[in-house]
Order: sequence, then structure tokens, then C-alpha cells
Amino acid sequence: MNFLNKLAAVGLAVLLASPALAETQTISQAGKKFSERKITVKVGDTVTFLNDDETTHNVHSATDGHVFDLGAQAPGESLSHTFDTVGDVKVRCAIHPKMKVTVQVVE
Repeated sequence: MNFLNKLAAVGLAVLLASPALAETQTISQAGKKFSERKITVKVGDTVTFLNDDETTHNVHSATDGHVFDLGAQAPGESLSHTFDTVGDVKVRCAIHPKMKVTVQVVE
């Protein structure tokens, strides 16, 4: 095997052994609603919550094993959360309880 073939083989092995890169998805908030009712992400993926509304929001989850609170989010602000555990996560706005989105986290 010549040098270039060996180099290509090593490069392919490294590429195949590398873990998949995490992704980021964006959910906007407008009209006191999330843009999605349900999304699916993989473990390690990040969801960015973009406040496209004219009012402050507070994105959080009280789901067992997935508790988080992004705090007050002013209009125009983006806040993110990385999901690192498999399961269905019920995400809400603490200020507007009718705002709901389910984030299904899979392997």
C-alpha cells in the first residue's frame, strides 16, 4: 500500500470513529406561543429559545431528570439549553403557563 492509500485509510478510520457532532435547533416564541408543539433531539443537542415576542418569557422544565430554568428572557433575546438525558421533557413558560412544547430526547 503506497503512502497516499495509507493516509486515506487512516483518515477514513478517524472519520468513522469520531462521534456525531451535536446539533442546535431553534424554537421561537411569538404571540405567547412556542413555534413548535413537539420536537425531537438527540442526547447532547442544544435547543435555542428565541424570544420573538413583545413580552418577557421564562423558559423552564420541571420534568423529573430534566429540570432547568433559563430565567427571564427579554424580547429579542436567545437562551439555550443542552439536553443530555433521554426522555420526554415538558418545557413551559413560567410567566405564560399555556405556552408548552415537548422536547423528545433520543439516543
